[in-house]
Amino acid sequence: MRVITGKARGRKLISPDGDNVRPTTDTVKESVFSIIQFSVEGSVFLDAFAGSGQMGIEALSRGAEKVVFVDNNRRSLKVTKDNIRLCGLEENAEVVSGDSISFMTSTKERFDIVFLDPPYKTGLLQKALEKAVGIVKEDGIIIGEYPKDDTVPEEIGDFCIRKTYKYGMINVSIYAHKDVVG
Repeated sequence: MRVITGKARGRKLISPDGDNVRPTTDTVKESVFSIIQFSVEGSVFLDAFAGSGQMGIEALSRGAEKVVFVDNNRRSLKVTKDNIRLCGLEENAEVVSGDSISFMTSTKERFDIVFLDPPYKTGLLQKALEKAVGIVKEDGIIIGEYPKDDTVPEEIGDFCIRKTYKYGMINVSIYAHKDVVG
């Protein structure tokens, strides 16, 4: 795992040990950031289910104003903090220890980009999508990463899938407000 571009370009990131973290591949990460490249700079980005923090770190490296990293695994949180420090991006990073669903239920903050990559086959993505519509700005986007044999709703509240991208065994769906989708 490495930071692809921006201030921390080329930095190698640490990945948590164990089977409970499945880092997004560099190919998928690069594709996601190509899709959202014009939305990242100056954005407030949520990396829910942060794992190693690599998606939020990529956003910070590319000029996000602020990234909130949320995870409930202590090992993942330590790795996320270490990776943020390794890349020199502490100033604009907030690391939250706790359940991502609870965080999205209780936060007053509004985000431009919400990235959701929970453990697969748990039903967490569908729950997280429902909560994300309450914290994303009307002109913001929600990104869900999930296995290709899983399903996600076409619409959640006022948000609907703009497009789904397929990368082998992984799908990535981009949600936008129905009035913004063209």
